[in-house]
Amino acid sequence: MKKTKNISKPSDNSYTPPSAVPDHLIRYTTLRQLQVFEAIYRLGSFTRAAEELFLTQPTVSMQIRKLSDAIGVPLFEHVGRNVRPTEAGAEVYDACKSVFETLVNLEMKISDMKGLRRGRLNMCVITTAKYLAPEMLGEFSRDYAGINLSLKITNRDTVIERMHANEDDLYIMGQVPEDGLEVVSYPFGPNPLVVLAPRNHPLVGKKNIKLEQIAKEPFIIREPGSGIRDITFRIFESRGLKPNVRMELGNTEAIKHAIFGGLGISVMSLHTLAIEGVDGPLAVLDVEGFPILRKWYLVHLKDKELSLVAKTFLEFAIEYEPIIRKRVEEMWPALKDMISKQDKKSAK
Repeated sequence: MKKTKNISKPSDNSYTPPSAVPDHLIRYTTLRQLQVFEAIYRLGSFTRAAEELFLTQPTVSMQIRKLSDAIGVPLFEHVGRNVRPTEAGAEVYDACKSVFETLVNLEMKISDMKGLRRGRLNMCVITTAKYLAPEMLGEFSRDYAGINLSLKITNRDTVIERMHANEDDLYIMGQVPEDGLEVVSYPFGPNPLVVLAPRNHPLVGKKNIKLEQIAKEPFIIREPGSGIRDITFRIFESRGLKPNVRMELGNTEAIKHAIFGGLGISVMSLHTLAIEGVDGPLAVLDVEGFPILRKWYLVHLKDKELSLVAKTFLEFAIEYEPIIRKRVEEMWPALKDMISKQDKKSAK
């Protein structure tokens, strides 16, 4: 007689008896319905959700109607042309995130057992990091071709909002948030801030320019919500000065074009010159107190359980630090000694 293998129940308190399984939801809801719901919630639109999932809008509406019937209450309400979640919808969204995160981790663990690397990495980075993150993700994808990548680029305030909502796996920031969020941060490369001017500006080539003189120059500043904007104002305020703001722009490339057009000067990350270099149409001014030596940080919520993909990228990014450092030092050789002194000071 063929013997059957006995499967024993866990001896700890984690065992869930069959009676506690959500029988109704298992019978009447599907993962596809939850996927459609999550897309609508995140995008705020049935139409945009249909486009993202390559479904027709009637199919999306039908899936949500079935899910609402199974839950027993409406999940969205229409406000003009927009939709917003009901209180029940917000609860379902929280559950969706937990379910999907668990399934992502399961998929990665099974893939590892097969010797594969599959899964998805969702990243959100501050605007300036757009000169850094795509290259890093490109290098990462060469080693892990089976991993799907999603990159959101936005300003600091929106990054923090997404962090509060636990929308992404990892975040790249130039400054760790200090507004009550419990996070874990990992420094992984230098991010010096410099004063940029057009190549033909009369201050180009001058040494140790006083901040008082810089304060008189027409200034181009990032929009509210930008970390560099906040730092710029703090630098001037610490000296009892105020920048002569001529223009506010919400896009890094737009600021670079405005500088090139002679509309003013600006404080920006040296990484914004990654493509054209420091000998291009924009010049770095030698201003007292600059460069401001900052670091890039990879950040995630303290209580977030990282997927295996996120953990792998985190390790990859930390190991990528020498490449970032080398590039910065090649762009501006004088930074080598400055960064070394900063590292020694931090190590004490």
